[in-house]
Amino acid sequence: MAYFDAASTEPLHPQAREALLTAIDAGWADPARLYNQARRAHLLLEQARAEVAEALGARPDEVSFASSGTQAVHLGMLGTLHGRRRAGRHLVTSAVEHSSVLHAAQAHERDGGTAETVGVSLTGRVDLDAFRAAVAREGTALACLQTANHEVGTLQPVAEAAEACRRHGVPLFVDAAQTAGRLPVPAGWSVLAASAHKWGGPAGVGVLAVRKGTRFRSFLPEDERERRRVPGFENVPAVVAAAAALRAVTAEAESERARLSALVDRIRETVPQVVPDVEVIGEPVERAPHIVTFSCLYVDGEALLTELDRAGFAVSSGSSCTASTLRPSHVLEAMGVLTHGNVRVSLPRGASAAEVDRFLAVLPDAVRRIRQDAGVA
Repeated sequence: MAYFDAASTEPLHPQAREALLTAIDAGWADPARLYNQARRAHLLLEQARAEVAEALGARPDEVSFASSGTQAVHLGMLGTLHGRRRAGRHLVTSAVEHSSVLHAAQAHERDGGTAETVGVSLTGRVDLDAFRAAVAREGTALACLQTANHEVGTLQPVAEAAEACRRHGVPLFVDAAQTAGRLPVPAGWSVLAASAHKWGGPAGVGVLAVRKGTRFRSFLPEDERERRRVPGFENVPAVVAAAAALRAVTAEAESERARLSALVDRIRETVPQVVPDVEVIGEPVERAPHIVTFSCLYVDGEALLTELDRAGFAVSSGSSCTASTLRPSHVLEAMGVLTHGNVRVSLPRGASAAEVDRFLAVLPDAVRRIRQDAGVA
């Protein structure tokens, strides 16, 4: 079985597995206590925090660990909005943000705030002029922009958006889930969220980084554990494993990025040649190295996924976070591209050229069978 859904979750990195097993024995105690086992767990936790901070370009005391990337997004956005209530209640997001960002925006509106959505181009890149204008609006408390889109891979102009935010004194929240460990983190962010299972760490570890000087106040009840941004007992073994995976993938990122990007280029170029009536979606150059998305006309996406699964390929379709629903992807809708018969291929660490070649050989027959069953020649 060829696993081509790394944008959903990357397989556990071998170094993460090794670190997890070791830390289960050494880091099981409560790191907030003072006895020997607790001090050992605390040292492991702080070392992992320092490693994650270094990889993200942050200070260790700016980094907190949540139970998921989604929780990190919600805490980061709503905590910053709560901390800046006196500055205003207006929120700016792009139309193609992850669903967790959009759900937090909806919660903000239910609480009496306002939210503005900035459109994107046909390739999924945010309209930078419109984003700048939205940030300049009086009363803007926070702006949000992902580093790369989770469905089509398009890189966003984070550094340029950050400069606009800096000029107007507006903090920028960055969802770096799809690029952390794969690409350098763009400069200028104020609040950042990421998710360990996207870079080969274990599931259940989200990262929230809040720059010093950013007004932040948790909207949750105060936690007795040292008034932290993220309440509760950290999963020390999982955090240690997440840091080990991030350290490993960051060290190999440059070479693996070039290799996977070449394989993605092969898919982008070959699919339109071997499959009629197909649209390759997203930015062809300024993109995440591991993601390629295309839509096939006259094809049901779920049926195509089933065919590819039978052929030995795990891929995703439509909205990457709501695959069990019938609602079309909000990302593809915002881009104005074909939303049906959609396939997202996202290559994990170690994906081979032979697997990609076999995928390209299997795909045309899979599409043809579905079209024939649907009565489309």
